[in-house]
Amino acid sequence: MAFATSTTLPAPAGDLPSSNGDAGERSLLLDFWLAEAEQPFSGWDFSYILDTGRMRTSPAKWGYASEVLPRLRQAETMLDMGTGGGELLSLLRPLPKRTYATEGYAPNLPVARTRLEPLGVQVAEIVNEGTLPFPDGHFDLVVNRHEGYAPGEVWRVLKPGGSFITQQVGGEDEWDLNMLLGARPNLEWADWRLANAQRQAEEAGFVVLKSVEDFPATRFFDVGALVYYLKAVPWQVSDFSVERYFDALLHIHHRIQDQGYLEVRSHRFLIVGRKPGG
Repeated sequence: MAFATSTTLPAPAGDLPSSNGDAGERSLLLDFWLAEAEQPFSGWDFSYILDTGRMRTSPAKWGYASEVLPRLRQAETMLDMGTGGGELLSLLRPLPKRTYATEGYAPNLPVARTRLEPLGVQVAEIVNEGTLPFPDGHFDLVVNRHEGYAPGEVWRVLKPGGSFITQQVGGEDEWDLNMLLGARPNLEWADWRLANAQRQAEEAGFVVLKSVEDFPATRFFDVGALVYYLKAVPWQVSDFSVERYFDALLHIHHRIQDQGYLEVRSHRFLIVGRKPGG
């Protein structure tokens, strides 16, 4: 379901009326949420809220690793685009003989190198998202989970017969969370959905073998977990701070008390493509 860009949005959180919660409750919650906002986060590791059951994500209609592993086992050269801290890639062992990873977020680079270089993976920094620092026809397999990419550049670095697998965060991801906070969604990527991504892949020359889109649910069981999440993904609400959005967070807190959780809609899609030849 597409969201019209002309939709009337709630007022910014700073303009929301104050909750009727007593001053003691407000003070305790503020202190807790501020502390959660300062919890350390590195790589792409959400175990602080996932492994403790404070956040839960529903599975999509596919398994990303289930798509990757059969092709990975047949590949001699592989690239993992946007590896984060190398968390997922490190779990896919044994890796191909020549495995490379890229990462464009500078704080993640030392995390990824510490985790992946002992496994024989070379980690390259990405300065320009549209350019990959590898020669033409270098890889049997390129995988990409939640990283931006230029289809023609992926095509260039793949060998004929090579495969490209990407799972993407769609442009409507968690817009209802923005609505609840009174924060305008980032509309820059509003059209980033399966149909447009598949068209771009095919225009670049890929044969699309599989394409699927889904809107799985994400649940937060306390506002502290939500605060931690929003600090880790600053593009969701670009001006987020606990202080600025305190009243909106307090409304969500009371909603969680009544319902048991806050559920928001994610947006994901998967494309599996092949470069003809080989």
